[in-house]
Amino acid sequence: MRKNIKITAAAAATAAIALGLTACGTSSDPGAKGETGAKADASKALVVAASPTPHADILDFVKKNLAEKAGLKLEVKEFTDYVLPNTATETGQVDANFFQHQPYLDDFNKKKNTHLVSVGTVHLEPLGLYSKKVKDLKDIKAGQTVAVPNDTTNEGRALQLLAENGLITLKAGVGTSAKLSDITDKKGLEFKELEAATVPRALNDVDAAVINGNYAIEADLKPAKDSLVLEKADGNPYANIIAVKKGNEKDPRVQKLVKLLHSDEVKKFIEDTYQGSVVPAFGTAAKS
Repeated sequence: MRKNIKITAAAAATAAIALGLTACGTSSDPGAKGETGAKADASKALVVAASPTPHADILDFVKKNLAEKAGLKLEVKEFTDYVLPNTATETGQVDANFFQHQPYLDDFNKKKNTHLVSVGTVHLEPLGLYSKKVKDLKDIKAGQTVAVPNDTTNEGRALQLLAENGLITLKAGVGTSAKLSDITDKKGLEFKELEAATVPRALNDVDAAVINGNYAIEADLKPAKDSLVLEKADGNPYANIIAVKKGNEKDPRVQKLVKLLHSDEVKKFIEDTYQGSVVPAFGTAAKS
């Protein structure tokens, strides 16, 4: 059984509010939290917020098999949503997070006025189209309903997947920022926008759904096997990243973690464990 700290959206929201009440004091008194960045105490545990699967699983592998030998103390806090890991990193509740891709981080920074940066890519979770009602892409017809994630970057990503496979037509040049209003031909389809984490639970209520790779795995779906169509890995900008607050990139603990995550041992773990549903992305650039 995993011994990480699991934080639900409701519990973490309460913690975030409490943290917000003290954040002003800590920002004006760096000594209250200790040194950060290159001057951070390398003997203290590095606290990383992560989605349960596959992020926390990968971090668990590092913690159990690689961290002690490398002199890294690692603590993993699991979050079940896509907002609180970033706010917790911004306010200093955690030192880093591992759950998102660069386009999502860029959009989050812009909307929330946060100051988070990537320190390295780790893996890609191909986004896929799933259905419990049809067996083949060609069976998706006019009048049916498709669920898509409602956050800006993942919705655009989902719509691009549908467009690339002929299910809809989008305005020229909209790219991954596409919205439902950018669809020029729905081909008779209806769309239901849902928070990314809830899309798998709606699979019985819609004809098909575009699901993020980590949430598909958590729902016991096997992306490489169960999807009607899956994102291509080549040239994909959505590699998942380790993110920290700007200024903490040179924290020796962070640099050590990134080095371990880019190791041959982690590459083998990802390939053996996820069988193509999660793909190593070491050394690739996650561009916005």
